[in-house]
Amino acid sequence: MNLAHLLLRSARRLPDRPALAVGKRAVRSYGELASRVARLAASLGKRLHAGDRVALAMKNCPEYYEVLFACWHAGLTAVPMNAKLHAKEFAYICENSGAKLCFATPELESSVPSPICISSREYADLFDADAMEAARVAPDDVAWLFYTSGTTGVPKGAMLTHRNLWFQTQAYFADIDRLEPGDSILHAAPLSHGSGLYGLPHFAAGAVNVIPESGHFEPEEIFALLEHRDNVSFFAAPTMIVRLLASPAARTPRKLKTLTYGGAPMYVADSLRAIELFDGRLYQLFGQGESPMTITGLPQAEHRRREKLESCGFARTGVEVKIFDGRDRELPPGEAGEIVTRSDCVMAGYWNDPQATARTLRGGWLHTGDVGSLDAQGYLTIKDRSKDMIISGGSNIYPREIEEVLLRHPAVAECSVVGRPHAEWGEEVVAFVVRRGPVEPQALDELCRDNIARFKRPRDYRFVEALPKNNYGKVLKTELRKRL
Repeated sequence: MNLAHLLLRSARRLPDRPALAVGKRAVRSYGELASRVARLAASLGKRLHAGDRVALAMKNCPEYYEVLFACWHAGLTAVPMNAKLHAKEFAYICENSGAKLCFATPELESSVPSPICISSREYADLFDADAMEAARVAPDDVAWLFYTSGTTGVPKGAMLTHRNLWFQTQAYFADIDRLEPGDSILHAAPLSHGSGLYGLPHFAAGAVNVIPESGHFEPEEIFALLEHRDNVSFFAAPTMIVRLLASPAARTPRKLKTLTYGGAPMYVADSLRAIELFDGRLYQLFGQGESPMTITGLPQAEHRRREKLESCGFARTGVEVKIFDGRDRELPPGEAGEIVTRSDCVMAGYWNDPQATARTLRGGWLHTGDVGSLDAQGYLTIKDRSKDMIISGGSNIYPREIEEVLLRHPAVAECSVVGRPHAEWGEEVVAFVVRRGPVEPQALDELCRDNIARFKRPRDYRFVEALPKNNYGKVLKTELRKRL
């Protein structure tokens, strides 16, 4: 079934209920939103063919969901992109996905390829068409291309199908929360990632999706909105929770229903503080872009058990999780190995990358690249993340991508990028550099600023005579981390 019916079903039942709000102000009812989506889809259908890709370079705003649902309504594939990306990264994703159009919010219009850009000035004209019926799609048609970098640093598009996102939506109801039309979700995190995905069950229930007036995460604004609406939920990265805990505006929100968090490890000390402030209304999840938001979970009730806070819960409903050794053999409880999973939430594969697909989905299992262990009760503990990946502010940063940029400088002979613990962001990027000529950190910082997103830039440069290596010449990043 087409994901567009998540919206259409609620619009038939609850046409006058608010679907979208900005701050404390409702801006679209379900009936209005469904009508606009059907007309926008008709305009897109005149320009594009079924399965064509449409990119979104948009900050959080009501129009985001209009475009997303219009893509599905017209039988197209959405390509949401992180609004914090660099212009060159937008260009790469648009080219790699073969996007025929790219919707951009005003501040990002100059950063996306102009031939395919739909500006905010053109946007209003797209609603002149007569409404169309929702396109018929197959369950395994691609609905969302989720671009996530691999250890090579080259972004890859995880093909998330209509089946995948229906499964994720139903798993939310099964494991996290039952929703009613009077409920709401606050989108403090980017709609291009987890928060946008968790809007889907709320549309299915006829709840209201709330965009902060600022369009992004501001702790004082978040606490005010949590007091304004009844039964409000939201998704947050652990770093966002740490900022909420530290805010002068921090207070226990009595109307909070569920605070779901994931995307990076949460220190137990921070978990205990969050449990106290948010009155235990927390749900921890472990997922990946390749199995969106749905591998394991630690329910609210389990947060009362101090010994379980070091785990990330147990397998979600309809999900299998195992630990494999280096030969893809299952390991017994207590032994550490690679975390693997399979379910109807696992992606169909990587866009136009059959080799990476074969490596990651071998044997019918999604190989996460993360190391962990299961106890006898099935609780998963992550021992280490993918060996080289850095998680800062809930965003994945892949060192190879930064290293490739730094090596463009003629004075850089070698470099290696690792993560350093950071109290607020979880980790920050540090670059170890072997020079072949004079170069200062400012020059390297300018090089990064011209080629990659701001949040990926190193916060510290360490100049060294040589990088530690093993007998095969591979850089020992574990040794570099020890120096930090």
